[in-house]
Amino acid sequence: MKTITGLFDDYSDARNAVTSLEAAGVKSNDISIVSNNADNRHTEGTNAAEGAGAGAGIGAVVGGAGGLLTGLGIMAIPGVGPVVAAGWLAATAAGAIAGAVAGGATGGIIGAMTSNGVSEEDAHVYAEGIRRGGTLVTAKVEDYLAPEAEDILKRSNWVDPAERRAAYNQQGWTSFDEKLEPYAPDQIEQERNRYLSAGL
Repeated sequence: MKTITGLFDDYSDARNAVTSLEAAGVKSNDISIVSNNADNRHTEGTNAAEGAGAGAGIGAVVGGAGGLLTGLGIMAIPGVGPVVAAGWLAATAAGAIAGAVAGGATGGIIGAMTSNGVSEEDAHVYAEGIRRGGTLVTAKVEDYLAPEAEDILKRSNWVDPAERRAAYNQQGWTSFDEKLEPYAPDQIEQERNRYLSAGL
């Protein structure tokens, strides 16, 4: 098995990637999606926010028509804020966060990614990308399916992690810091506009 990961600035691109991965034969149980929800855009009209809490609690969210997206829930990630999430990465991160809150495990979202095959360097970019309003799609795929799965993510308008790391570095960023305040909705909108106008 190989872990493939893609960061998306637009939630609809990430949602399309999940649907395409499922259509290509990747099991829903092997796919995860984590999306910043600071502006409540994924929970409007639902009671999901009631289940969020301040820790790693997950409340139900109305999702897509089938597969992974029907199981979206909401949780809070230190340094990121509220996210909608589903899948194995969300469950792993929730467990790590709960352990950290209780004084046990540390690492949160970074640890969840690195323990599942994502390089630490990329995990920091992905966590920061979620913090700044992005959506992360991660899938565990059989080796023979990995090239097709990576192609699906690229075709779905994913963010090149090296280019995004360079853009963050130009702003003085070095790594994800869960002690920082989550981005507010207006800051997220500025980030989205920055990368849209720069073609990143």
